[in-house]
Amino acid sequence: MAMTLPSYPYPSPRRGYWDPVTSTLNWCEEDYYATKYSAEIVNTLTNVFFMSLAFKGFLNCRKQQHDGIFAVAFVGYFLVGAGSFMFHTTLKYPMQLVDELSMIYTTCLMAYATFSYRKPSTFRVGLAVGLVSLAVFITLYYHYLQDPAFHQNAYAVMTAVVIFRSMYVMETRLRPSRRRGPRGDLSVGRAGPPLGHGQDARDEQILRTMWLMVGCGLSVFLGGVGIWTLDNKYCPTLRRWRRQMGLPWGILLEGHGWWHLMTGTGAYFYITWGIWLRHCLNGRQEEFDLEWPSLLCSLPEIVRKGPAAGETVDGLAGDGGTKKAR
Repeated sequence: MAMTLPSYPYPSPRRGYWDPVTSTLNWCEEDYYATKYSAEIVNTLTNVFFMSLAFKGFLNCRKQQHDGIFAVAFVGYFLVGAGSFMFHTTLKYPMQLVDELSMIYTTCLMAYATFSYRKPSTFRVGLAVGLVSLAVFITLYYHYLQDPAFHQNAYAVMTAVVIFRSMYVMETRLRPSRRRGPRGDLSVGRAGPPLGHGQDARDEQILRTMWLMVGCGLSVFLGGVGIWTLDNKYCPTLRRWRRQMGLPWGILLEGHGWWHLMTGTGAYFYITWGIWLRHCLNGRQEEFDLEWPSLLCSLPEIVRKGPAAGETVDGLAGDGGTKKAR
């Protein structure tokens, strides 16, 4: 593979500061080729982006006074990135558990936020006990099996359940044609004062933007999963290509690093969507805006409306609680 751009050869893998490797997984990035202090330097540093998104989301929750469960979810999201940072630095089994199990625990938090909404206290307590029990079972059984496929399948199933449940709630509680009662009562299935037909257009616009947000988040997340799969399947070929390309260009073929960047972005989209959905379910569409100035070059945030939120700003309509992505 001829390259015309300036590059320099990959150093050979060597023994590192954290040797020996005790993890049950060792990814496609070669060990300790860049520094003896980090086993997989690209896989390590891409988690900085992951953690920065978690920090951004946590600060937004605190500043805008979103429900506390979402701030806790962003803390869990940060721990996933921190655990992954330590795992890829050391390739030690305890750090692998911190990385992988924190993914399970954070998904349990989002499951609680999704399934506990507007449920009686007895249901919420039972749900909490059930999710804690599930997390304990997965932790103990995974430690017993030490089979990464078990963790991957458990995480995939839990994530799919939570996402599809959120989609169902969004459609049945927010879409005007589906939330009407037997006599056309628009207030069925939602909190807050009764709605009139004047809010239909607003909520339809919110739903369109929510589905755009869901589509973007899922596309990026699943794209990361796809790259992760190819990285695992074609590792020898990718290693050969990276060495032919040389540094720094070979870094672009570090598929697991792309997995961190893309799944981190997808997870940020999902939690932010959850925040906005919760406000809408509480009938607070007129109190919060989705700020998403550019579809491709910015990340969405949920912010409280200013005093002139109903006015048009820079060509973006404030009506309906959304600022359209450009």
